[in-house]
Amino acid sequence: MSASALTTASTTVPKQLVDRFGRTVRDLRLSVTDRCNLRCTYCMPAQGLQWLPGPQLLTVDEIARLARLAVEQLGVERVRLTGGEPLLRRDLEDIVAAVAALRTRHTGDKPDIGLTTNGLGLDRRAAGLRTAGLDRVNISIDTLDQREYATLTRRDRLADVLRGVDGAQAAGLFPIKVNAVAVPGELTERAPRLLAQCLRRGWQLRFIEHMPLGPHGSWRAEEVVGAQQVLTVLREAGFALTPVGRPDRRPAALWEVAAGSESDGQYYPAGRVGIIASVTAPFCDDCDRTRLTADGKLLSCLFGTAEVDLRGPMRAGASDEELARIWARAAWDKPRAHGTDDPQTISGGFTAPTRTMSAIGG
Repeated sequence: MSASALTTASTTVPKQLVDRFGRTVRDLRLSVTDRCNLRCTYCMPAQGLQWLPGPQLLTVDEIARLARLAVEQLGVERVRLTGGEPLLRRDLEDIVAAVAALRTRHTGDKPDIGLTTNGLGLDRRAAGLRTAGLDRVNISIDTLDQREYATLTRRDRLADVLRGVDGAQAAGLFPIKVNAVAVPGELTERAPRLLAQCLRRGWQLRFIEHMPLGPHGSWRAEEVVGAQQVLTVLREAGFALTPVGRPDRRPAALWEVAAGSESDGQYYPAGRVGIIASVTAPFCDDCDRTRLTADGKLLSCLFGTAEVDLRGPMRAGASDEELARIWARAAWDKPRAHGTDDPQTISGGFTAPTRTMSAIGG
């Protein structure tokens, strides 16, 4: 869409979300809460954060309306529900059902619906979420060692999380994808062990580079465990890895893992491992995501500092057409890379967003 086309779009109803660099939005990251019941060291301080007051959160009806605009009018095909911890919303099943009732403009199918969760309580709700229309889950598990997990999350809840994974598998939410933040320290021991454990369980592991979205002042570029470092550790541990790439422009670059045995002789089957290298190998050039926070703010980039309000105009009586124009304008203004227009800053010169990851939505 050219600048002149965008001007015309200000008086017509937009049919897609495009930016000035030619990228088209297909993926909506939709946060439903900023609250979380863990206190992961890389994500928030031990005392937690100041949560949004309840009235500031989007209601189910408001979420449904904005999701309908995104999917049925603006071309979104995938919706990922995030937080905070989305399972803390008692009405999450209603939100999933509302999104599942939509039909994409391009194919007429329901959107692909995913959920990013820490897994606490998922065993009790997985079947209901699946019935409501949920397709898949990503579960954050940095380690399967109980003591390590309690240290990293400041909560001794690993057994509860594993029950959540079992519940997701029993409900037919496949594949199970596990997110693990690559942090310095015990990477050499922890990463190979976690990969082998996930392969044996049939889970797809994704290592995520530590991004500057935790407690303010806690992130340092020189401490980021990059993708190449993770790959080196895995290969030195004996894993045979073959690159696959980034299918469907998803964030994770994938590697096929050949079957093998750990140093103690325990067998693991073949599978895949992914790395989301937002810091050392960013994928901004083909990013197709838009983000909506739990209080109704649009972010065109995870690292962006500019927020565009949809909740305010919506509650003031804005029409669907007016909301679509606001969204299209925000998408058009998306920066070329990581909150700046200079790719050279990616090596460590991030402008940190004013919100942490739990408030933005993963």
